[in-house]
Amino acid sequence: MKKFFIKLAKFFDYEIIDQNKFVSPTLEKDLNEDLSSLNTKSIVLPLGEVKISKKISSVLIIFRTNTDIEIWDQNKKRLFEEPKIEYSVRSLNSLINSVNFCKTKYQNIQFKIIIVDDKSKDENLSKLKKIIDKNNLDIDIISLNHKKYEDTIKKQKNDQTFSNLASLLQSFELAKENGEDLVFFVEDDYLHFEPMMEEMIASYERIASQIDKDIFMCPADYPYLYMNNEKTNILIGNKRHWRTISKTLCTFMTTKALLDKYWDNFYNTCLDRNDPFEKYLNEIYTKEFCISPLKSLSLHLTNVNSSYGLSPFIDYKKLWEENKY
Repeated sequence: MKKFFIKLAKFFDYEIIDQNKFVSPTLEKDLNEDLSSLNTKSIVLPLGEVKISKKISSVLIIFRTNTDIEIWDQNKKRLFEEPKIEYSVRSLNSLINSVNFCKTKYQNIQFKIIIVDDKSKDENLSKLKKIIDKNNLDIDIISLNHKKYEDTIKKQKNDQTFSNLASLLQSFELAKENGEDLVFFVEDDYLHFEPMMEEMIASYERIASQIDKDIFMCPADYPYLYMNNEKTNILIGNKRHWRTISKTLCTFMTTKALLDKYWDNFYNTCLDRNDPFEKYLNEIYTKEFCISPLKSLSLHLTNVNSSYGLSPFIDYKKLWEENKY
């Protein structure tokens, strides 16, 4: 009778929980294992099952690099006070490690990485290429085309600001031309935990399916989020909590559909140095869901006193050393 009941539950797409033995006979797994199935269902105990309607088959990652500028628009030193290339190298290494970890679980997802590089020296580019060559991933390096944007972007006070705006605009245009399902814009001063990509994709599917809307996701839990009394909603993702937020920097994930829908906002972000810089992106979040993880999946390596930098409750030194290349 028990075997028949299990077969019947499977036939009608129900899952059985045996709390005595702490297993799921229908899933043939212990309850402390990952019970979810990508593109099919998300299961979180004790909240049950979410049928996945927002399915993911491809992710385009656009990684912006400037291996010489210490901190754009500031005269401060980053945590650990190393040359900028060291942050770019460790950032790329941690990103690739996270993608590879994700691919071991979600083998059917296609990943494409485009690196938009801003005038890196040959020796710095060589360091990035060594990391790329040791990984069997689809990765291209594209040089930033400054000349293309001279008549588009308003004249700036310095070359650094123009380059930053041009790099961002080229990244958005590449995503508009090449993006499929999810598009992840990443700056080269973030370190990523190994499960970052898996959690971002699985949590996107669960939360977007629950609310039946495409969403924005930021991988970092910034300190500025705790400096005022802003209200937030707490959501359950794949393996952690997420909170709604109303602001991001320029490292975030979204869908190609939302990129197209709000193209004017993306485009206007890059035409001039706005105050705040992400003004037009933040306008989108008054209309669409944007969420960040608790606790952080990525660490923004800025100055230790920056409100846009170090996420709380992270072992910064350990993460830094783990991604040495």
